[in-house]
Amino acid sequence: MFKKVFILSAALALGMLSCKKSPEEAETTSSGYQGQGKSPIVPTVDKPIQKQWRGVWAFNDSTTFFSNQFDGARLNGVAYDGDDHYTIWVTAENTPINVSPWYGFKVWSTEARDIKVELKYQDSRSRYYPKISTDGRTFKPLDSIYFKPINPGEGEFGLGAAPESAELTISVTENPTWITAQELYTSSVVQEWVDSLSQKPFIENYPIGLSKEKRTMKVMEINENKEAKKALMIISRQHPPEVTGFIVMKSFIETITGDSDLAKAFRQEHVVFNVPLMNPDGADNGHWRHNMGGIDLNRDWQNFNQPETRNVRDFLVEKDKDYDFVFGADFHSTWDDIYYPIDTTATGEKGKIIFDWIENISERLPQKQTNVRASDDIENTMVSSKYFYVHHGMPAIVFELGDNTSRAFLKEKGKVAAEEIMKLLLEK
Repeated sequence: MFKKVFILSAALALGMLSCKKSPEEAETTSSGYQGQGKSPIVPTVDKPIQKQWRGVWAFNDSTTFFSNQFDGARLNGVAYDGDDHYTIWVTAENTPINVSPWYGFKVWSTEARDIKVELKYQDSRSRYYPKISTDGRTFKPLDSIYFKPINPGEGEFGLGAAPESAELTISVTENPTWITAQELYTSSVVQEWVDSLSQKPFIENYPIGLSKEKRTMKVMEINENKEAKKALMIISRQHPPEVTGFIVMKSFIETITGDSDLAKAFRQEHVVFNVPLMNPDGADNGHWRHNMGGIDLNRDWQNFNQPETRNVRDFLVEKDKDYDFVFGADFHSTWDDIYYPIDTTATGEKGKIIFDWIENISERLPQKQTNVRASDDIENTMVSSKYFYVHHGMPAIVFELGDNTSRAFLKEKGKVAAEEIMKLLLEK
């Protein structure tokens, strides 16, 4: 099964594909992260994608191996440069695409030693600091002494702050080492978490449709009081690499389903619907951003050309007959923590709860600067939060978490965010 090659032919796409700079590239000012500009209107009909070749690369007379044969991997080419130095290429599923160069590979050797691996991307820069694992489940950041940025960027946030590429030093043995852009939360790992929570008697999970590649999409329903008529809609992972948003969402849901007096009182009046993995195909295939239709799902909440967004739309339309939706959140990741609410000039008093929520979180977590970028444009509902508000009347937000935000802080932020929205909704 081993294939001895120097550069996978698919990696030649580096020279054949072009990638324009996205209008979503972050801006930086002295006052902190300013967030993305206005989302452009883009078509969401299917576009061709480059589905990566899966296999094993063998080098040095079949003593050193690289592999992308696992869910969540992305590795498009490997070359041996001599003297235990390797170059790997990572290309996107299609273009144009924003700067989210996901990579994931395993490496091992029959002769234990240190090797150097240089990451190279398709018209991108090295956004994600590498994570390392010996079992593919538990990850930690690579020790900084083993990370060498190449052509470092400037500033704190955004594309310009990221190095052009990076060289990693990896101690390889006969047991595989995983190197990934972020922790691996594939569809099977997410489902394990959902199944573990669903052991509680007031939680169930059930299918709401199929993804483009026919993976089952599920919703988790938290419903302790069958008479409750107020509901929340929580989604995550429209974009596969945006793991930090998922980590906060996970903590958010765990807090609501917890044993505190606040959570118990909240569940008596509110039902929560959660789709934790909106893009299972992209997550399992190691996509930079898009689904298997080659589309950014968070631009398809108006035309609904993709099955993943249609599944949630149809679910909400059905549930809207029985529930009053009072809050919606879509968890994402970007260069730093930032909130994207809908301005009260568009929502009026109904949307004020979102800003009260942000203020309360900020008061409890003052160690992290509060970055807010509100939008008053609700004419176009391409993004989830605007669709939630315009068509289902729920105050809603896109909640972004920083790629490199401390994982312990992310969990605390998810807990605090859940506690503060529960308090506010119980007061109403």
